[in-house]
Amino acid sequence: MTRVSGLILLTLAVLAAFICAAGCIGTPTDEENATLLIYAGAGLKAPMAEIGTVFGEQNGVTVELTYGGSGVLISQMETSHLGDAFIPGGQPDYQIAVNKGLVSNDSQLVAYHVPIIAVQKGNPLGIQTVADLAKPGVRLALGDVNATAIGKAGVEIFKTYGVSEEIEDNVILRGATINEVVTAMATGNADAALLTLDNAKGDQFDLIEIPVTNNSILIAPIGITTFTTQPELAQKFADFVASDEGKAIFEKYGFPAYPNEKYMS
Repeated sequence: MTRVSGLILLTLAVLAAFICAAGCIGTPTDEENATLLIYAGAGLKAPMAEIGTVFGEQNGVTVELTYGGSGVLISQMETSHLGDAFIPGGQPDYQIAVNKGLVSNDSQLVAYHVPIIAVQKGNPLGIQTVADLAKPGVRLALGDVNATAIGKAGVEIFKTYGVSEEIEDNVILRGATINEVVTAMATGNADAALLTLDNAKGDQFDLIEIPVTNNSILIAPIGITTFTTQPELAQKFADFVASDEGKAIFEKYGFPAYPNEKYMS
């Protein structure tokens, strides 16, 4: 090999090494380029929005959250077969998605949705128990049975108290999301409502606890979809939501973290 040829080969080798190094340093990983689509119950919006931001910043990914009543979200997943994880307000809705083959059966429990009675300030109608919600003339706002976790919980609670039929005579709203029920109370269009502890703000309404033994406590689960194209990253997100850090964010917004002895019956 001539001296000139050797110099040319050496130059090409150095140039190739430089290009490779530049590419390795400047090109983000597949995970850093990723976008996650998460389906979340409307009542979970506050903690999930913060979790999405924190996880996105920590991992260099984009987290897109779609909120709605669980029934609507399940329909969206069933139609589109797009998205990476699902976190509804309660386990029954997650099980519906499992039965439809939309999500993994391996969910993780995150936080409690605790049903509670909310009444207008000063409790002008003197409501003290669930049974009082069935009294004539009480304007009652509830979540839709097919669309919301709180709506499904209400069915079980009213059955326990034996007032299912009487309750229906007082219902003036069945909200597609729990947020619609909160609005009905906030605007004075309802005298009472079945909300959850995190949504029923004590500075807006008077709150009446339902004994745990007669309550239908909800637990928000999270799991990945069966059609995610990035299962490892989706699982990483689900693990973060169910981690101590994720649960602390839920507690920040009024959700008791799972597990909690108070809500185990």
